[in-house]
Amino acid sequence: IQIAQCFEATRQKCCRLEQEGRRAREQLSRVEAERAALEVKLKHARNQVEVEMKKRHRAEAELEKQDRKFKLVFECLIQEPWGSRVLSGEQCSILRGLAGCHLGANVAPGRRSSSAVDESLQSLLSHSDISYDRTEDDVVRR
Repeated sequence: IQIAQCFEATRQKCCRLEQEGRRAREQLSRVEAERAALEVKLKHARNQVEVEMKKRHRAEAELEKQDRKFKLVFECLIQEPWGSRVLSGEQCSILRGLAGCHLGANVAPGRRSSSAVDESLQSLLSHSDISYDRTEDDVVRR
């Protein structure tokens, strides 16, 4: 009878261990599926970061290109003799002030204050204040 009771206790213990093993395997399967899903999300996130970095580099390159054009326009308006005829004295002084602040300063990337420059340029280059003559344009092109 004792041997039968020991066998029964061992059988019950084996059944419990099998159930625990099944639960552990099911949990492992769920965790592996979750890990795989997270790896896919991570891959997508990394790809998205790479795409955004490429966009950022292109935008920064375009910003530098536009900044160079902007500086050339400033220099052209300030230094060329026809610039003083096209712009009023006040506009010339504003341009010189902006050129001194904007062109002479080494502004760190991402630290640009374009709103002040935009407002100044908007008032400076308003259509009502500028008298444009096509003959001057033809002279400049030659």
